[in-house]
Amino acid sequence: MKVSYHGHSIIKIESNGKTILIDPFITGNSLTDLKVEDLNPDAIILTHGHGDHLGDTIALAKKSGALVVGLAEVASYLGWKGLKTHGMNIGGAYQFDFGTVKFTPAFHSSGYITEQNEIIYLGMPAGVLFMNEGKTIYHAGDTSLFSDMKLIGERHPIDLAFLPIGDNFTMGPEDAAYAAKLINPKTVVPIHYNTFPIIKQDPNKFIGFLDNINGKILNPGEAIEI
Repeated sequence: MKVSYHGHSIIKIESNGKTILIDPFITGNSLTDLKVEDLNPDAIILTHGHGDHLGDTIALAKKSGALVVGLAEVASYLGWKGLKTHGMNIGGAYQFDFGTVKFTPAFHSSGYITEQNEIIYLGMPAGVLFMNEGKTIYHAGDTSLFSDMKLIGERHPIDLAFLPIGDNFTMGPEDAAYAAKLINPKTVVPIHYNTFPIIKQDPNKFIGFLDNINGKILNPGEAIEI
């Protein structure tokens, strides 16, 4: 399984001939190496409805026919936009032809702000467990530190974790490192930093807090084989 990072919170998973994108915020993301016109995902998984995570989902899904998987409110909203969706909720898992998805808690918010200055409530935020080929990936989404992360790691031993470190809107480097200790993944990668001035961080600071956990910084476009 090939897993690559593409700036902000975008993760691309290539597994058994399928391509899965998590939180494809491409347009307006100065750090990404991706272009919407070059992508044809089989599935898109969304952690929550903020614009920097929902991103280019509508354009990508309409172009490729990708199935969009998200919490019930996000799935309903995007279904009304003409997309093929599968709604789920926190704690639930479902086996798709591209792998198994399970949503976990995340402590954040979730809503879409329109150009008309309206806020559309899009349910709870979430983290994502993706399981395929005998491996488990955890994308924490946007979240604060919370103690039940320990249960997530105990219930689903994690091969590769992606944790936000940007602070202000999510955990900062020190809290994210503590989260990594609770989760205890084989490898952890920092995400959700440096896209905007308010979340500017040195990822090496996060790595330095990890102690005995294997941390790896990925530049946009770099991948890990698990």
